[in-house]
Amino acid sequence: MTEPVRLTKAQARRIALAAQGFADPRPAPGTATTRHLQRVIDRVGVIQIDSVNVLARSHYLPFFSRLGPYDRALLDRARDRAPRRVVEYWAHEASLIPPRTWPLLDFRMQRALKDSWGGMQRVAHDHPELVEAVFEEVVARGPLTSRHVEAALEHDLPREREHWGWNWSLVKNALEHLFWAGRITSAGRTQQFERRYAALQRVLPRDVAEQALDPALRPTHEQAFRELVMVAAAALGVGTEQCLRDYFRLKPEQARPAIASLVEEGALVPATIDGWARPAYLLPGARRPRKVTAKALLSPFDSLIWQRDRTAALFDFTYRLEIYVPAHLRVHGYYVLPFLFGEHLVARCDLKADRAAGVLRVHAVHWETGAPAEARPALDAELAAMAGWLGLTGVA
Repeated sequence: MTEPVRLTKAQARRIALAAQGFADPRPAPGTATTRHLQRVIDRVGVIQIDSVNVLARSHYLPFFSRLGPYDRALLDRARDRAPRRVVEYWAHEASLIPPRTWPLLDFRMQRALKDSWGGMQRVAHDHPELVEAVFEEVVARGPLTSRHVEAALEHDLPREREHWGWNWSLVKNALEHLFWAGRITSAGRTQQFERRYAALQRVLPRDVAEQALDPALRPTHEQAFRELVMVAAAALGVGTEQCLRDYFRLKPEQARPAIASLVEEGALVPATIDGWARPAYLLPGARRPRKVTAKALLSPFDSLIWQRDRTAALFDFTYRLEIYVPAHLRVHGYYVLPFLFGEHLVARCDLKADRAAGVLRVHAVHWETGAPAEARPALDAELAAMAGWLGLTGVA
């Protein structure tokens, strides 16, 4: 058996930062193109979505972190118009993924009746005729929001509506069940962040839609697990089994055989990292820069810091999302962005876009012990750039 590659923590950290795109040069402010966005999509593989809008919708932030100020309409276009560069599904959580990744998540779609939330399961079991009616409306009329579907059904099937005893939540749960099951997809979001549900053929590229509609063309689950692990490995550079599993929220019994077979083939290389108790796996050919000079504010939902154990092990930085913590118990704030300076996470910034006042409010900045003095003007510059990017007049 080949001896594991030995890495120092600093080497592992630089590999991880490069894999996530933080060793790539930023374009000049405001000059990022669709090609630059595609580079980020290819690097990270998954962009998490979240509804919190105290600063900006979370899926916009990873691109700002890696590219600096860019036109958010470019990302909207990549999601909402053909040929789509990203589509939405449950990957890490609700996420944007390249269309080619969509069929690899068929194993999750097939378990919609077992793994989805209670309301989705109940409507599928108790109101299958409603689910089919919702499906037919979306295919015939989509893209539609849940409110539009309800209005369409009320017009087309008023008698059935009374028979089902439906309400908005039943329609919404039917749509979410169909979305989870991969029978419909999202054509994008409205300004109010509502999904616009649509038939697969209207959104997915033709070859991907053909795979989705014909079970014989879909990859086996074992093939999918291998490919998802490789997407994770490319996005992480190096990581433990836990890191590789968490990227797409795979279970141990799904990821372990895939990792073992990839190691046997040489697609992954065993590695040890100084100070890490768990064995790791390195992507052969992963970039190993001698230095990383990044300056970036990171969304709480950035894929660099998803896995909190990994964040602590790589950066000696314990990070906790405090959105759901009562205000009087919060340590660092409500919407806290770590600040990456060079190769280290050096500060935490509690931020809010005060759109009424037209300023970016910095409620607090907590610096890590030993943060270099030059990080402070760098943070000021990033905050000013973020304020301008969000259409705000300054920082308060």
